[in-house]
Amino acid sequence: VRKRRPLAIICTHITAANVAVAARMLTGQRFPIVCVPTDYETEGLWPHLSTDLFCVATESMAETLRPRLVPEQRIRITGIPTREDFRASYDREQTRQRLNLPQDKRIVLALAGAYLPRPYVHFRTALDNLLPYLHTFGDTLHFVFVAGNDAEYAGHLRRACSDLGISDCVTVLEYVEGMAGLMAASDLVICKSGGLTVTECLCAQVPMILLGRAYGQENANVRLLTANGAAMHVTTWRELLEALRHVSRSPESARSMLVNGSFLRHPDAARDIACAAMELANAEKDPANPLYKKHFLQFYWGHKPAHVR
Repeated sequence: VRKRRPLAIICTHITAANVAVAARMLTGQRFPIVCVPTDYETEGLWPHLSTDLFCVATESMAETLRPRLVPEQRIRITGIPTREDFRASYDREQTRQRLNLPQDKRIVLALAGAYLPRPYVHFRTALDNLLPYLHTFGDTLHFVFVAGNDAEYAGHLRRACSDLGISDCVTVLEYVEGMAGLMAASDLVICKSGGLTVTECLCAQVPMILLGRAYGQENANVRLLTANGAAMHVTTWRELLEALRHVSRSPESARSMLVNGSFLRHPDAARDIACAAMELANAEKDPANPLYKKHFLQFYWGHKPAHVR
């Protein structure tokens, strides 16, 4: 920071935000710091009084910041940023044709590409337990499993589907170029409750079933999405099977999730955050502003926020 002298720093992680604040405090520079939490709650460890602007996803996140003494003019509800391709429109028919997916069935997309030890092992185990029941949806649903860069897992899925005789109702894909288009061509997504994943689903306008127990920030994501009726949450493969049966029997339930999710969509979030950062960078800096004072320590005591975990 001392060498590069940035115009602004945009932080999407708590550690990065605190490091940026410390660098500004120690070097005496006056660049603005923009904090962008990428989940649907604002943790207590964000540098509240030392941040020029918080760009948050929802009003409920702003309600957590206000009791922590963040001034109103330093809060902006922008949504969580996603890649540019999640702003585009896609032709569902062409996307399905390109990936050799049926046009006459509803597509259920399972995002199983992550293979960290926990909790993704449990996610894949739940999908494995679900496989023997997929033939019961053969007339209405077609399942697409995305294994990402894990060719071994993709091979395991293909063998299991072949052994069960369900290859005609399941497509296994490895790494997918154009994930935004595939999401937009799907009718339902089974995924973990990570902040970026669920935001991409919202921007792609596809309803979600969130699979697995959620902890920490992911638990906040689950609470917000389910409270707003924008997603369903299941913790076991049996619950997942029942949720799929419900969606299969009642397609309007998926449509209602889509409508409710539209109130949380912010496809322009990345651009809005970049514009806000440049506005701050170009603004005149008041040398007396405590944000830009060179100092070593700062303490403050706020009030109890509206939402705690």
